[in-house]
Amino acid sequence: MGLDDASARTAGGAQASADPAQFASPQVAPAPQAPLQPALAQPGSERGTRGRIARLILENGPVTAAGLSVRLGLTPAAVRRHLDNLLADGMIETRIARTYGNRGRGRPARLFAMTDAGRSAFEHTYDDLASSALRFIAETAGPAAVAQFARQQVSELERRYQPVVADAAPGQRVQALAEALSADGYAAGTSGAPAAGGGEQLCQHHCPVAHVAAQYPELCEAETEAFGRLLGTPVQRLATIAHGDGICTTHVTAPGLGHNRNIDNKSGGTSA
Repeated sequence: MGLDDASARTAGGAQASADPAQFASPQVAPAPQAPLQPALAQPGSERGTRGRIARLILENGPVTAAGLSVRLGLTPAAVRRHLDNLLADGMIETRIARTYGNRGRGRPARLFAMTDAGRSAFEHTYDDLASSALRFIAETAGPAAVAQFARQQVSELERRYQPVVADAAPGQRVQALAEALSADGYAAGTSGAPAAGGGEQLCQHHCPVAHVAAQYPELCEAETEAFGRLLGTPVQRLATIAHGDGICTTHVTAPGLGHNRNIDNKSGGTSA
């Protein structure tokens, strides 16, 4: 009755019967707008999750969908949906996991690895100008000049990293170097070397100069030499992103073993 009386006073008694519907209308109208809020938030959430998956692949190297599912706490179906989108965008590619010995039944595991285009989407990209400059140096001054340029470029990194590595305890120097590299965008880490004799592996999951180093490996060689000087022990590059591997991996000889090799070399012995 109160609503009808108000309608009658404002619109006249003849329209009183239609007024309740008119008054009800503003209460119903906002309802269709309610789903708009989740709809607007959903794309950002999707992009954020997809970005996290891409970064995990970048920082951890080739990984399975199941591994990503565990790391992110998402269902395998949700992870596969994001992986399919990243594949369609050319950000990642699939690889077949290597098997050793008898694997048993079932299909081999499928790994997801970052593509060159995917790497370029992150912080560090390298311009064609760098390749052009090195090509000019090689053509005008020869390959030796390219190697000299590479050593000069790495010398600045070596100068900055030297006090950081030197201040670390002997058993923490590889980790200290990895942290310094990560601060410069290399997404580096360490792991125990599986080979006999111990040692460690320095793993770089991102390379700002991968495109250029694919054409001029002198950049990788100069970097490896600098690692050996910084750590004071023999190192060996096992894999590089520039050559198509998922991670730049450098084997760092255990300090004691490296010392023994130096003694053998000085005394005329041979090293393994």
